Amino acid sequence: MGFTISSRVIAIILSLLVAAVLTALAWVAPTLSLEEGVLAAGITVAACFLLLYLMFEALIFREINNIYQGLEHIKRKELRRMSNKFLFRPEPLKRMRDEILDMAQRKQQEIDELKRLQVLRREFLADVSHELKTPIFAAQGFVHTILDDDDTDEFTRKKFLQKAAASLDALDLLVQDLVTISQLEKGVVRMRRQPFDIAQLVLDIFEQLELKAARRNVTLELAPGPTSNAWVVADRNRIRQVLINLIDNAIKYGRENGHVTVALSESGKALRISVQDDGEGIPKQHQNRIFERFYRIDKSRSRESREAGGSGLGLAISKHIVEAHKSTIRVRSEVGEGTTLEFKLPRPRASVAAVPPADAT
Repeated sequence: MGFTISSRVIAIILSLLVAAVLTALAWVAPTLSLEEGVLAAGITVAACFLLLYLMFEALIFREINNIYQGLEHIKRKELRRMSNKFLFRPEPLKRMRDEILDMAQRKQQEIDELKRLQVLRREFLADVSHELKTPIFAAQGFVHTILDDDDTDEFTRKKFLQKAAASLDALDLLVQDLVTISQLEKGVVRMRRQPFDIAQLVLDIFEQLELKAARRNVTLELAPGPTSNAWVVADRNRIRQVLINLIDNAIKYGRENGHVTVALSESGKALRISVQDDGEGIPKQHQNRIFERFYRIDKSRSRESREAGGSGLGLAISKHIVEAHKSTIRVRSEVGEGTTLEFKLPRPRASVAAVPPADAT
């Protein structure tokens, strides 16, 4: 344990030193001329200042360094630079105050973030409970109706069983999507990157969603159309999942008798893929939240999504898949002017025009 000096001892030492300097000055002052007296006074002031300065430096800065060491134990990496290098530097208390305020601000930001995440967690649990209850209660209702009524005819029995099966299929889809997004968030899903023709993939998806588009009389269009210059390097199956989600949403929320356009355009060493609809658009206050799990802009969209068999996780999954490819989904939308969702994928370094299309399975 180091030697400590109290404030009383410091005061006594300072008093003795100043008294000694003044006594010495008084002893020699009668024999000095005016110029020598002024010089002696200056030397005395300088000597007292130096003594006081050094004493306060030794006392205050030692205590400040102890405080810094305590802060280092709290903040570790953040204050590692704050140790002894501040010894005998000006404005130590201001530096310490600024550092403590900075630490307090960071801790407050961490607290605010934890509170925000707590709110999101509560909302997520409530949303999951609601989404799970809907198909479970529907299936229970149909099954118990059949069990409780022995006189149900064969046609009604089969119809109710089909509806119960559809509800259970929706529940299975929801659980699979929850597992998928959990794996994506943990980073345990590896992307199997390979070159493939994304224009051909878009056309395959158009064919898959053709009936759904026909029900709303929506025209699906690829711009600029099939081209040998639309090759990218990515996980084909995962990007297929992203495009199905984006195009399906564009069909559902776009204008009836409208258009959904998938545009491919070069962007440096990458290819930009954008999906555009001509629907009502998304208000600005919702654009940053549409990729949250189960987030609905309004109740009508929630009902439409459930009726169409969606899990409410499509955009959230798409966001994680695109980010796993070191890219970002961006949204551009104006109310009444439709919505465009776009992202970029890297292009192959060498020409792959002669490479056969990647296996879609």
